[in-house]
Amino acid sequence: MRHEKAGRLLELARMLASTAEGLTLDEIAQRLGVGRRTAERMRDAVREVFPQMEEVEDPPTRRFRIPAGLDGLFQAPTAEELAALATAAETFAAQGASARAQALKSLEQKVLSATRAAARRRLAPDLEALLQAETIAVQAGPRPFEDETVLSAVREALKAAATLTFRYEGGSQPGRVREVAPYGILFGRANYLVAAEGEGKPRNWRLDRIKDPDVTDRPARRDPAFSLQDYADESFGIYQDDTQDVVLRILPASAEGALRWRFHSDQSLEQQTDGSVIVRFRASGMRELAWHLFTWGDQVQVVAPQVLKDTLVEQIELARKAHTSGSDA
Repeated sequence: MRHEKAGRLLELARMLASTAEGLTLDEIAQRLGVGRRTAERMRDAVREVFPQMEEVEDPPTRRFRIPAGLDGLFQAPTAEELAALATAAETFAAQGASARAQALKSLEQKVLSATRAAARRRLAPDLEALLQAETIAVQAGPRPFEDETVLSAVREALKAAATLTFRYEGGSQPGRVREVAPYGILFGRANYLVAAEGEGKPRNWRLDRIKDPDVTDRPARRDPAFSLQDYADESFGIYQDDTQDVVLRILPASAEGALRWRFHSDQSLEQQTDGSVIVRFRASGMRELAWHLFTWGDQVQVVAPQVLKDTLVEQIELARKAHTSGSDA
């Protein structure tokens, strides 16, 4: 128990050393999953070990931080942490996300180079055992486009809050040069820049269709109320269209799997007396949702909306025609 308490205090110290703004007592309590009184006692205990901890006035509250960071003695990574980092890099590489894979590999090298030699020697056997015992099951699907030149330009525009120009080989006018205010990047089965052109609303631009990107010296005018997470949550997957109230019924035979399945970030699940499960959420992207529902076979019924039913039937009919054309079926 003493070791667990010491570990929790060290965890709090790392939190306070990793933030520039500092954390309030409520934020400490939330991150550690403890009550406010416990958070106060833990803060006081950390201050005894790290007297350099600062209090920053942020009316109506205070923030706490350790501005100079922690000595390397307290920062040695575990074999599990390094294995997770290596696995994440391999996952990105297997998906074709080479830029992000390289970034994680670079981070891994920096962590190891900052770790004391004695600690590295202790970690080596356990790390090797974990890396040999864990692998990635590669799933079928599109390989996302990640060109370092495009990603670097987009990220530079986001950091500088500047507009971005590029030649877009998509849309109704392929090859036209666009100037947009970037809002963020959506990584998924395909990767998209979320950006607004002129006075329009933010929309998706496929990264693999962006050519010759260039960051301008003109400020990007962005809606301060825009939330990239909320924008992403509006759709099932990537596609954006009218938002619908979706209701699905999962039959009893697949109910257990449905209770562990995430259809949408804002879903609600209702177990029925007959053993089935009702899933509810609001989303756009009915075509992509219909594609996903194929994987449930006859174990799902679309209750609403009608447009999803129609889209699903349409996609089924297209698949039927593609596989019966030229046959006697």
